[in-house]
Amino acid sequence: MSKPAVRRRIAKARLGAFLARNPFPRPWTLGFFYREKMRAIHAIAPAYIEDPVIEIGGGQSGLTSLLYPTARIFNIDIDPGLATAAPNRQNGMSFVCGDATRLPFHDNSFGAVTMFDLIEHVVRDDVVATEALRVLRPGGCILLSTPNLRWRYPFYSFYSRLCPAESQLTSLWGHVRRGYDETTLAGLFGEKPDCTTSFINNLTVISHDLSFSRLPHRARILACMMLWPITFVGYVMSHLPGTEIAARWTRRHGYAGHPAIEPK
Repeated sequence: MSKPAVRRRIAKARLGAFLARNPFPRPWTLGFFYREKMRAIHAIAPAYIEDPVIEIGGGQSGLTSLLYPTARIFNIDIDPGLATAAPNRQNGMSFVCGDATRLPFHDNSFGAVTMFDLIEHVVRDDVVATEALRVLRPGGCILLSTPNLRWRYPFYSFYSRLCPAESQLTSLWGHVRRGYDETTLAGLFGEKPDCTTSFINNLTVISHDLSFSRLPHRARILACMMLWPITFVGYVMSHLPGTEIAARWTRRHGYAGHPAIEPK
């Protein structure tokens, strides 16, 4: 077993620089909702963390590396084909094919754990939460985003003729539950989050749902452009209740175990 990696203090990216790297296609129209998600995650993320970081279910977005660009990150995902995705081949990133319910790392290995839009995909979300806490060092943080119980699709019934049924969309996305409230999240992680914020509110959800409608691609872009004044007002009014939530926890007690970060 090699020695544990030296811990480094890593600064969070500035908000403007972070948002400018929105990886979603058409970031100012069809992908604008992802900007909202990024802003919410940035709001709950601490200014500094200690690396290394584990990104559970990070797929190919590279979102954690955009948030903490100089961190050493281990992205664990169950799909081996994602190993060749560009974000997973950049400096500082290590891709590990594995299961979120059986993380192949020792206790107290990481200074931060990120789980962005993950737990709604996993049947045993309680095991995922336990595993995240197990590999997190004392003083480290968990950063999470997920739909909340206000989420539904389409949010407004007058879209029902334009949009696929909610069951179709959630099946396509691989969701096993609609979402969470703060009480449910507190039950998963053993305590209330240190901080939360919501996003995709009653105004911006109009463009969000159109982005995933059955309209032709160009028609969806045009519709989002026409709705831009409403979307912008909703984006500015970020205090409105949202359909998704971002949350942070701090690990206050650690697990006994070897602090190495190598897979078992």
